[in-house]
Amino acid sequence: MQISHIIIQLCYRLEESRRYRAIKDRVYDILENPRSPARSYFDLSMIALVVASVFLLIYEVRNDLGLFGDLFEVFVVTVFIVEYLLRFWVFNDSHRIILQHYERAQFLGTPFRLGPALGEVMRRKWDYVSSPLAIIDLLAIVPSYRPLRFLRIFLLFRLFKMFRYARSLSEFIRVLSEKRFELLTLAAFMAFLVFTAATAFYFFEAEARPDYPHTLFDGIYWALVTITTLGYGDIVPLTAEGRIVAMILIIAGMGVIAFFTSIIVSAFNEKMPEIRAQRVYAEVERRGDYTVLCGFGRVGQVVAERLAQDREHFVVVDSDSRKVDMAKKKGYLTIEGNAQDNELLARLGIDRKAKRVLSLTGDDVVNVYITLTARQMNPGVEIISRANHRENIVKMERAGANYTVAPYQMAGIVAAEYAGQPVAFEAISDMLSGEKGVGIDAIRVREGSVLSGRRMKEIPFKRYRLILFGVITGTPRDEIDGMRFYNLEDQQFIFNPGPAFRLETDDLLVVFGHEYSLSHFKQRIERGAV
Repeated sequence: MQISHIIIQLCYRLEESRRYRAIKDRVYDILENPRSPARSYFDLSMIALVVASVFLLIYEVRNDLGLFGDLFEVFVVTVFIVEYLLRFWVFNDSHRIILQHYERAQFLGTPFRLGPALGEVMRRKWDYVSSPLAIIDLLAIVPSYRPLRFLRIFLLFRLFKMFRYARSLSEFIRVLSEKRFELLTLAAFMAFLVFTAATAFYFFEAEARPDYPHTLFDGIYWALVTITTLGYGDIVPLTAEGRIVAMILIIAGMGVIAFFTSIIVSAFNEKMPEIRAQRVYAEVERRGDYTVLCGFGRVGQVVAERLAQDREHFVVVDSDSRKVDMAKKKGYLTIEGNAQDNELLARLGIDRKAKRVLSLTGDDVVNVYITLTARQMNPGVEIISRANHRENIVKMERAGANYTVAPYQMAGIVAAEYAGQPVAFEAISDMLSGEKGVGIDAIRVREGSVLSGRRMKEIPFKRYRLILFGVITGTPRDEIDGMRFYNLEDQQFIFNPGPAFRLETDDLLVVFGHEYSLSHFKQRIERGAV
């Protein structure tokens, strides 16, 4: 049997093996997946190990740790080697590359050649081996070779390994890498200045003072110290020409530093919104079971305040920078972006961890699109959508909303029902504004309760200073006295039922009132003495 045939069979077995894929996915989550909680624990553990190994290596310069130091070094190097090999493994799927070459040859009817397939595998793996972080990982292992003591300088690369684990450091490097053209331009200009000034300094000062500088390297050292405005004072120009060179170099150095500072500041100004968003994504990922609130207008602000009071985990999404700043000032997790963006919703974990989506923007078209997108990404997530126009309620439901809220319609119904009742309006206003301890409560009518079987006219709401808002019932009722019925999923909401309406077991009685009144009313119900 040819070796290529054996390799192809092995590749197909790996492709079909669920266990192999599960193990590789798990390793990838721990090492590379930024959304995985396991990676956070792994990164913290590796940072602690790196710091401990560097500390012991430094301590061992003057002190003998004996067997403990040797064993700990072996342990650290073993961990680094295993990590390096695992990252090398999960970087790509080599067996799929071979299978692609094989299946392409089968499709075209040409003979399969193993060499080109293995060559592509090696090229892909070399992409990892030659990457900066992989080189740092490899050099961090070198200090363990004790016979070559000068290699201990490479222990610094163990500190550089923290760029892989500390996300703030990696983000800093990523920001700088995006400004590499400007930085390379500045470096070239600085190298020209240093070399020119060092050469001039060496020419002028070597003739006037044969004791110093000895070589051009001394001039380069002086030029670097001068251009960075440090000025150690160990080398100073004595000739007039040398001092002129120093003055020019100092002025140029101030310009170089200003240019470098402007590059760094502009880079972080451009990337700061993205870095902050990454922080929010990471925080949301850690929490789990959270609500995504799309739209921070008047309705969204009220909902966010209620969620915060109930200590619910939620994240606000809005495209208006002013509203985003307002949400941040209130201490809410906030993302500036378009909630219609599939990628943004995916990064917020709509398809995995979000338990609820609130689509509360002032545009019905946007709300429909958010509802459609969220429902497609996660068929099981609860979606509550706002409908600003009555005719769009059905559209929201067909788009996938579990519940639809029409605030203007509700406000109109409340105004019509309580017209001429200023006390009721004042109570509702206090409840919505969160003032004076006024709230709304839902009281379940349990079996054997004093409320079961009673009509509305038989319940003394005025005596308890309460206002009837409605009843949620699971038992279908015929329309009585023109009362309004609103269908929920498997229940009905009856707004402000009339005096003849009778409560039944498991109904929910919804009432307004002061917290003291609500508490007293519920106590009387428990005692059976309403």
